[in-house]
Amino acid sequence: MESLHAPDDLRGLEVSAQLKESSTPEPRQAGDPSASPLALLLGIFGDVRDGEAVTTLLLLSNIFVMLAGYYICKTVREPLILTGGGAEMKSYAAAGQALLLMGFVPAYGWFASRVDRIRLLLGVSLFFIVNLELFWLAGRAGIPHIGIAFFIWVGIFNNAVIAQFWSYSNDLLDKPTGERLFPVIGIGMTLGSPLGAAFAEAMFRRGADPYNLLQLAVGCLVVSMVLYWLVERREGARRTQSAAPLAGGRNGFALLLDSPYLGMICLLLLLLNLVNTTGEYILSSSVLERASEFAAADPTFNKATYIGAFYGSYFFWVNVLAVVLQSVVASRLVKYLGLGGALFALPFVALGAYGAVAVGAGLAAVRVAKTAENATDYSIMNVARQMLWLPTSREEKYKAKQAADTFVVRFGDVLAAILVWFGTSSLGLGHRGFALTNLMLVAVWISLAYILLREYRRRSAPSRL
Repeated sequence: MESLHAPDDLRGLEVSAQLKESSTPEPRQAGDPSASPLALLLGIFGDVRDGEAVTTLLLLSNIFVMLAGYYICKTVREPLILTGGGAEMKSYAAAGQALLLMGFVPAYGWFASRVDRIRLLLGVSLFFIVNLELFWLAGRAGIPHIGIAFFIWVGIFNNAVIAQFWSYSNDLLDKPTGERLFPVIGIGMTLGSPLGAAFAEAMFRRGADPYNLLQLAVGCLVVSMVLYWLVERREGARRTQSAAPLAGGRNGFALLLDSPYLGMICLLLLLLNLVNTTGEYILSSSVLERASEFAAADPTFNKATYIGAFYGSYFFWVNVLAVVLQSVVASRLVKYLGLGGALFALPFVALGAYGAVAVGAGLAAVRVAKTAENATDYSIMNVARQMLWLPTSREEKYKAKQAADTFVVRFGDVLAAILVWFGTSSLGLGHRGFALTNLMLVAVWISLAYILLREYRRRSAPSRL
């Protein structure tokens, strides 16, 4: 009969765990009238509980200032690269980002294995601050070709700091908490991007010097460092038992190669880039064709003005819809459908978008389809991408994620450019041909998402004794 009962020490551990669970007060829900005003406010956008509200706001604010700083740098880089090297040099510089990331990723892994978590966060931020100041000094000194170097640097800076933020969030929050809070934290991304770009545009209209605007980006990174310190001081010890240097000596590339699950995440990123970049080509060529038609009918028609006005309106509505989806839809989709709801949202939107193009939809329909696709990508799909890393090790969260979100993403851009070039120059594909190609890629994407979701659930299932 002894085999029917757990051993005394195991039973004691179970009783102790039950007593600990019963003695721990359940966090108050955001809708609870006794919850704090901040929890009630954030509760409009997701399931934020009373004791989590301050940390959630700090993380949301951090990603907001990061994206605002990045979009200031992104706006500054355009006049620097175009006046210092031209549009052709801009395309060549984009290819150089992937090459430099092959050195950056191992260096990041080496640093992460030797310092604790807060020193990693602050050290990487300080590294990019020093870089910005060096670019400012080089610009003031009139060093030639600085725009090319800055263009390459911005592509690395953006991916690296954003990847590290989500690595930290994955490390700080456990899986159930991350699933609830990531959609709310992501609001900072969707707000920071358009507001940062709008602020940079306003400063340029007032005659601001591009290099002086870099000091604003420095200020954003300094604020980010302060926010990291506040979150770590408030939550670090309570949320994670160890914030020591990462165990293991492998770099991010080795971790990606060793894990089939991480390999599937990389394939997902590549497919997402291929589909989206091909779709951008369809939209841009459609706009150019329409502008050429108007110019042929009216010799006084200004094609540049038409294209600029089109894209200004297009980007505005993409950002507006992204904010709405992030604020209203993302958290509820995850709450009721889990990761699957967020993971499948974008490919199904893409199916509808490119299905419409494949049957011959005009420019208006293509614009609506791409607006929905990009807005879903920037909001709901971004949440899904970050959630996929919740059931991974600390080393994978930092080192492998840095490799995936930097090198793999940039390599995806290279593959997408090759696809568009080959499709136009060798296969003679038109809009419908590229749309059909995207439909086939989306079918593979959905299959891969299903396998990833199944593996995510397997990794998240509680271990059985």
